[in-house]
Amino acid sequence: MAAHPLTVGFDLDMTLIDSRPGIKAAYEALAERTGTYIDAAAAVTRLGPPLEQEIRRWFPAERVAEISDLYRALYPTHAITGTLAMPGAREAVDAVRAAGGRAVVVTAKYEPNAKLHLTHLGIAADAVVGSLWAEAKATALREHGARLYVGDHTGDVRGARTAGALSVAVATGPCDADELRAAGAQVVLDDLTAFPAWLDRYAADPGRYPTGGADGDGTVTASD
Repeated sequence: MAAHPLTVGFDLDMTLIDSRPGIKAAYEALAERTGTYIDAAAAVTRLGPPLEQEIRRWFPAERVAEISDLYRALYPTHAITGTLAMPGAREAVDAVRAAGGRAVVVTAKYEPNAKLHLTHLGIAADAVVGSLWAEAKATALREHGARLYVGDHTGDVRGARTAGALSVAVATGPCDADELRAAGAQVVLDDLTAFPAWLDRYAADPGRYPTGGADGDGTVTASD
């Protein structure tokens, strides 16, 4: 796909949406259905990696595929309505649109469920690509010509850097600002409420933020 003048990729869980209440409810429903103990409160502190990684904590290897499919089937009933938009999420996507750009969601979540979240919350993405984690996200980011990728996890940073996109990290998920910087994030924001103003600065001087490598100490902050 030809690169758009401004295409911004966004992660989903804990970047655009706070899915912890919904995911906790989905894990509790899964535990009830299977009769297997799952510490749902702990599970939602580890959001980011593929579902199967969490399922392996509670089920034997030979059941991981089966149980993951069951979880995904239960998910629409239990996880969608309890999920909230992260502060600034709609405004961040709107800012991309106002700048004449496209917003593309690239997530490890099962794509149909990701789309349900966005529809329910009224967050309009130009494209949604699911079931990609960490470096594998680079495939979709390159396909859509993303110049930036916004995420909350060190895996998102690796995906952005692999794609040659600018890594913009928000410290709203399981990884704190120091971890995100250490992973190679080139911009670290407290949350998405800071994104529209940062995007204005980026649009005015994109050369200040080289995608091929870090500049100076490797990061800038929301005030830069």
